[in-house]
Order: sequence, then C-alpha cells, then structure tokens
Amino acid sequence: MTGPAVIVVGTGIAGLVAALRAERTHTVTLVTKAELGESNTRYAQGGIAAVMFPDDSVDSHVEDTLASGAGLNSREAVEILCAEGPERIRDLLALGVEFDREHGVLSRGREAAHSRARILHAGGDATGAGIESALVRAVRSSGVRILEFTFVRDLLVTDGRVCGVETVDATGTVSRLDADAVILASGGAGQLYSHTTNPAVATGDGAAAAFRAGARLADVEFYQFHPTSLAVPGNFLVSEAVRGEGALLLDAAGRRFMADWHPDAELAPRDVVARGIARQMAAQGGTPVLLDATSLGGPFLAERFPGIDRVCRAHGFDWSRQPIPVTPAAHYWMGGIETDLWGRSTLPGLYAVGEVASTGVHGANRLASNSLLESLVFAWRSVDSLGLPWPEDDPAADTVLHSPATSPGEPFERAELQALLWADAGLFRTAEGLQHARSRLGGWGAPAGDSFAALEDRNLLDLARLLVDAALDRRESRGAHYRDDFPHPDERFARHSRVRATPLQSALAPAKDTSHALV
Repeated sequence: MTGPAVIVVGTGIAGLVAALRAERTHTVTLVTKAELGESNTRYAQGGIAAVMFPDDSVDSHVEDTLASGAGLNSREAVEILCAEGPERIRDLLALGVEFDREHGVLSRGREAAHSRARILHAGGDATGAGIESALVRAVRSSGVRILEFTFVRDLLVTDGRVCGVETVDATGTVSRLDADAVILASGGAGQLYSHTTNPAVATGDGAAAAFRAGARLADVEFYQFHPTSLAVPGNFLVSEAVRGEGALLLDAAGRRFMADWHPDAELAPRDVVARGIARQMAAQGGTPVLLDATSLGGPFLAERFPGIDRVCRAHGFDWSRQPIPVTPAAHYWMGGIETDLWGRSTLPGLYAVGEVASTGVHGANRLASNSLLESLVFAWRSVDSLGLPWPEDDPAADTVLHSPATSPGEPFERAELQALLWADAGLFRTAEGLQHARSRLGGWGAPAGDSFAALEDRNLLDLARLLVDAALDRRESRGAHYRDDFPHPDERFARHSRVRATPLQSALAPAKDTSHALV
C-alpha cells in the first residue's frame, strides 16, 4: 500500500496486528532484532481472556481486572479492553487462529482471579504460538516490508516529534529509517532478572529508546513474577491454567500451604501466590515447592498441556505420577511507555502497544490472560488513530527526571545486573536492598559499541536504574510491588509513578548522569 510511512518495531501479537492493520492505508516497515515471530507471544501458554459466552459479562471481566490491579487501573482503559475484546477475537478467528473447540464450539478454561471461565486456548498450552503462526503467515503474504535481525538503537526526533528510527543490522551497519509515525511493540524486559520466563530477546529495547528520546514512562516498579516456572535451567513456564484445572501447591512435606496466605489458595492473584511460594521456599531452606497435578491424570495432562508435558518428561518428571518442582520467575512488566487510550505516548509521533506500553489496563498487577487481549485491542486502536491530531501533553507535576546511563563507569556483566535485581528489586524489596542496588547500578557505565549484546546491556542498565528508583520512592506494598519494610498499601501512594529523561540536545547524545529530582 502506498501512503504515509509507518515503522512498527516488534513482532509479537501487538506488532503483527498493528502492521497488518496499518498496511491497508500506509506503507509499513516491520522491524525485529530476531527472526519474525520471536517474542513473548510465542511462549504464552495460558490463553487469552474474552467474554465470548452467554453466562459471562463484560462487567464481570472489568471487575475481575480492577480487583487484580490493586487500585491503579484506568477504569476507562479496562472497559475498552473488555468491551472491544470479543470483536478482536473474532478478527483472530478470521485470520485463521485455531482456538480449541469441543464438539465444534469454542472451549474455555478458568484461571486465577477470574470469576468466570473465559480463557480461550489454542493447541492446549500453545496459545501464543498458535496466534503467532497465523499472524506471521498473514504478514508474510501482505505488502509489509520486513526487516529481520535489525536492532532499533534509538528513535529519531526532530522539533519534538518522532520522525523515524536508527537501526543496526547483524553486520554492524547503521541505517536511518524515516517515517511519519513509529509504533513500538517491542515487548517487556524480563532479562532484567536472573530467573525469567521471557525469551532472550526481552531486554526492554523499546522502552529504553523511548525514555532516551524524551517519552514519559509510568509504573516501572511493577514487575509481575509468575508463581510457577519449572525449577530447571531456563525456568520453563508452567501455566496458571494448570492450577485453574485443579493442580495444588505443596510444601516439601506434601502439605497444601497457599490457604495460609489467601482464601482463594492456588487461585489467588499472581503476586499473592508468587510471594506465598517464595516465603515457603525460604522456610524450607530455598528448595522449590511442588505442583501436584497427579489428580488430573496422564491422558488429560498430555492433551490439555502437551508442551508442558513434553518439557516435564524431557527433564525426567512424570507429572501424571509425581508433583513437579516449581519456583517464581519474572514474567510480565505492567510499567512501560505511558500512553493514552489510543496508544499515543507523550512524545508526538510515537505509539506504544503491548507489554512495552503502560495503558493503565493492568494497574499494579496484571490479571491472568489479559496481556494478549490488551496487545490485540490497543494495537488495533493505535492504527485507527494514525493521522489524528496529537493530544496536548499534561506536564504531570509528579514526573521524576532521570538521566540515561553514559559510557563512563565500571564495566559490568549482564549476569551481575540480573542477580542484583533478583536479590534487591525482586519479589521482596527493602530500602536497604534497593539503596544497595542503586549504588551498584550508579557505578556501572553503558557498554560501548554497536553489537546487539552491548545495545541490550545499555538498555537493561537504563531500565534497571529507573525500576530501582521508582521502587525506592514507592514506600508501600501494592500489587506486584512488595516492600518488606512497608508491607501494607498506603493511600498516599495510590497514584502512578512517572519518569522521563532530563532534556537532551539529541536522543543520540546522552547528557551526564545526574540524580533524579521532582519537577
């Protein structure tokens, strides 16, 4: 299609949907630093939540989402998500996504903190892969220009408006791509932590580039830890849906323990279950807890969760006969680039959709299986708003200023950063631990060079500093952010945290590192 130029960065569900929809009216270039389709979407097991059945309601889905968000959701954003979600599911069906059916009718499951069974799956526990493969086929047969193995190093900004991106390819060649709009759909930053369910590509590149360019980020301290990853190298995710089907969590002695922490036990909100598991692990010397799915039977487990079944058996576990060891792992970032209800950031010309965005849908804690739906709904809305007048930015008096990392400083290894954040800014946080992390991070310098690894490490360092500072400033516990020294919610902090970079002459010329200060 010939028309205004749009660059879409990222090839998960958000990026693929945005590219497909924009291609109808725009010239679209789709950029990914890996192969097409390598993203968090591909690994999503649990499913996608939507009101598709007569015994469910949009109001019920809204209330479940608000309850999980611990008071920080945007109700308007949540209502849009839940009301527009069913039509977007029908769009996926039209694109060839094969959701699971029983006797020709869509089948559904229930997951933690949902009051109704409304979770659609594809291929049992391969929902993300099923959606991704259908969207990749559609994109490859479209007129979208695809640039694989191309890293977006920075955004280009002219007169306060994003006008393109600067890229580096696998050979080290630096290029400039101009555009009328850039849609970031580059995913989360699970690689901040030593234990994560995210793939290796999840290094927060889009959020870091947006921050350096001057866009405002919000709620960066809220990182969700999935309660149950298989306690083996790689932290393979064991879907929430397994507990939704009736699996139980046991301590080392074989006793159910989650009822000690929440009346919903295994089906409590994710942050509660993750912390309950972490506390139980600490009480038993750090050994993993056990997930007991033996009551579900081997045939059911193999059919309903074929991917998990395969991985368990590959590691020597017959989970139809024995409980399997599980541990929490970093899973989903509620924070990100602050956007309005149309995916527009505070920087004109820059849109953000999917996990890289902070739309207000998830609040302080994401409800299970809402992330794919959010990507789908807001990717669609962002394209619908292309070309519309940009809204005036509210300066937001509570915005904190922070400078990007600069090259001077001690070199660091990525594993050091990941271990530091896991220990001091993970499931349990304290002022002492966060101050320690801030001091260590402040002494490290951004890596030099344009290798993909160096660019990723620069981005991780920028985001680690932002996350730690925001966690220090939030002197309460809320949703996925838990402070051992402030273990209860505090209404003085019932607000969003916001941060942006100190004004720079250019997004490509970082200023000297300074302490952050309130505007």
